[in-house]
Amino acid sequence: MQVLLVVFVGIGIGEGNTGVIVNACIALGVTFAPAALEREYDLPMDAGLTLWVCSAVFLHVLGTVGVPGLVESFYGEGSPLPFYDHVTHALSASVVAATGYTVVRAVEEHTDTVSLPPRFTFVFILMFVLAFGVLWEVVEFAVSGAATLVGGGSVLTQYGIEDTMLDLVFNTVGGVVAAVWGTAHLTDVASALTRRLDGARRRDAGE
Repeated sequence: MQVLLVVFVGIGIGEGNTGVIVNACIALGVTFAPAALEREYDLPMDAGLTLWVCSAVFLHVLGTVGVPGLVESFYGEGSPLPFYDHVTHALSASVVAATGYTVVRAVEEHTDTVSLPPRFTFVFILMFVLAFGVLWEVVEFAVSGAATLVGGGSVLTQYGIEDTMLDLVFNTVGGVVAAVWGTAHLTDVASALTRRLDGARRRDAGE
């Protein structure tokens, strides 16, 4: 994936496409994040979690680039895979939900003043994903509008109200998947983050 993302950066440079360049560079940076988190913070990022995170950003960039000479883009009208946008949104939303779950679970284990029942945690994850999804759509709209005003290429593209509503629906699907799956597969990461928080608290207290 990293090699292909470097290729995508090159394609973006060759085509003078700012959106592809920026998206590919950000995605490439994200693919190094799991190893960095494990190395610097001792968070157990196994192969499955790493593949999950990297697939989300890789598929997004692939959708933007398409297949040179065959498919201009997997997004928007004319895409040979009209469901592609929904899949990438659901996958990205599941990563966002997993991040929210991990942080909330770590905070809950770190302090006795916070106690979240499982049902509330499930609802919180869904609300977290929906709020992030709405924020993302607003950012997409703002970036697209700014690009139109200045006459340049847009890093993010808005495809209309109907597409936005479907994006939010599939964001919810991704949130549900992470909320159900996260309790079983993200516990070790949350526990490791809790230990980091406990260690920081002890250092601050001079223990």
